[in-house]
Amino acid sequence: MSILLYFIAILSLIFMKKIKDSKRNLPPSPLKLPIIGNLYQLRGLFHRCLHDLSKKHGPVLLLRLGFLDMVVISSSEAAEEVLKVHDLECCTRPKTNVGSKLWRNGKDIGFAPYGESLRELRKLSVLNFFSTKKVRSYRYIREEENDLMVKKLKESALKKSSVDLSNTLFCLVGSIILRSAFGQRFDASNYVDAEKIRDLMVEVQKLGSLSNSDLFPGGLGWCVDFVSRRNKKLDKVFIEVDTMLNHIVDDHLKNPIEETTHDRPDIIDSLLDLIHKQEQDASFKLTIDHLKDIYLAGVDTSSITMIWAMAELVKNPRVMKKVQDEIRTCIGIKQNERIEEEDIEKLQYLKLVIKETLRLHPAAPLLLPRETMADIKIQGYNIPQKTFLLVNAWSIGRDPKHWKNPEEFNPDRFIDCPIDYKGNSFEMLPFGSGRRICPGIAFAIATVELGLLNLLYFFDWRLPEEDKDMDMEEAGDVTIIKKVPLKLVPILHH
Repeated sequence: MSILLYFIAILSLIFMKKIKDSKRNLPPSPLKLPIIGNLYQLRGLFHRCLHDLSKKHGPVLLLRLGFLDMVVISSSEAAEEVLKVHDLECCTRPKTNVGSKLWRNGKDIGFAPYGESLRELRKLSVLNFFSTKKVRSYRYIREEENDLMVKKLKESALKKSSVDLSNTLFCLVGSIILRSAFGQRFDASNYVDAEKIRDLMVEVQKLGSLSNSDLFPGGLGWCVDFVSRRNKKLDKVFIEVDTMLNHIVDDHLKNPIEETTHDRPDIIDSLLDLIHKQEQDASFKLTIDHLKDIYLAGVDTSSITMIWAMAELVKNPRVMKKVQDEIRTCIGIKQNERIEEEDIEKLQYLKLVIKETLRLHPAAPLLLPRETMADIKIQGYNIPQKTFLLVNAWSIGRDPKHWKNPEEFNPDRFIDCPIDYKGNSFEMLPFGSGRRICPGIAFAIATVELGLLNLLYFFDWRLPEEDKDMDMEEAGDVTIIKKVPLKLVPILHH
C-alpha cells in the first residue's frame, strides 16, 4: 500500500507541475521524472534523440536534464526567431564545467560570454585572421599541401591499394591550419603530430559539452564526476592541449620573424604583434589564450565535411559522374599537374555538392549552446531568462517542410535555389547565424573546395573489394564523424 501511495504522490506532483507549466505558457515537454527529469529519454546520438523528441512534441521543446532547463529548437522558423529576431537576447554562452576548463573560462572566441571583450575579440579576429584578404594570403599553403596529398595518393593508386581517406583528409586539413596558424608542418615538430592531435580531439569528444556538475549543481554532480574520473580526464586533456600550444608559442617568441620560414608571418605572429601594439590602458586586453584553441576547432569540422562528401559521392555514382565531368571538362588537362584555387570559380556543381553535404551532414549538428539573457517569446512560448538553448541544425536541414526527399543526397536541389550556408538562410545552418556565427567560414570553405577538387580531378574512386556497401553510421557528440573510417581505392585518371 505504501508503494502505491508513493507512486500516486509522484504522479500528482507531475500533474500539478504540468498545470503550472501550462499557465506559464512554457514550450511542450515530455514526461519528466523526479530529480533526473528527461535524462532517461536520451539514449544514443544526442542530435538524433532530440530530433525524435521534437518530431513528437514540437519544434520548440523544453527538456529538464537534472536541474538544467534546456530548450531545443528544431525548425527554421523558430531558429530565425532565436538567431535573428532575438539574437541580442540569446547570444551569450552558458557557463559549463567543460567550457570553463577546456575553453579557458570563456576566453576562447567560440565560448566567450557576450560583452565588450567578445565584440573586441571578434573584430580583431575578423580583421586580422578571417578576412577574405587574409584567407587568400594562405592560398599557397592550401595548394602545396594538396599537391603533397595528391603525390601520396598517386603512389597508392600505382600499387592499387586502398587508402584511409579519413586519415588522409584529417592530415591535409591539419597541415593547412597548422602552417597557417603556427608556421609549422606536422613533421616539422616533435611535439605536434597528426596522431597526437587526433587523439586529443577524440578525448574532447568523449568529455562532451555537459557534465554531471552542470546538471546537478552542488555536491552530487561533482561527486559523480569525481567517481567516474571525469574531472581527472578533463584536467589531463587540458594540460596536454595547453602544453602543445605553449611549445608552439614559445618557439615563436624565441625566433624573431626575420629568421623564420617562408610560412611566416602566420596567425600567431600576427597575434603577438597585436598584443605588443595594444595600448596599456585599453579596457580589453588581448592575450594568447584568446586564440589558443583556433587550431583544434578548424581541423575537425573541415575534414569531417570532406569525408562525408566523398562517402556520399561514392554511394551515389550519378552525382559522382556529374561532378567529375564538370571538373574535367572545365579544367581540362593541367600541364603542370597542379590544381590552383582560381580553377574553383568555374565549378558550379562542385559548390552544390558541398552545399548538399553541409545540409545533410553538418559537422556540428547542434550549434554551440546559447543562453537567454532576458525573458523572450519563441513561436508564442515563453522562454525565461537563463535558459539553455540548443539549435538542432541537423534536424532543420532534414525538415520535409523545406526539403523534398530530405534523406536523399541530391545536389541538384540547389540549382536555381537561393538557400546558402552563410547564415542568411535558416533552412540550413551548418555555421550558425547572427552575432555568434562561425567566423572561419571563408577559411573552411576554401579548404574544403580545393581538397575535394584535387580528389575528384586526379582520381576515380571505388570501394575495396571486401566492402560490398558504404557504411554511413554516425558517431560522436559535439562533432559527428563517420563511425567507420572511409577506406577507398584511388584509380589514377589520365
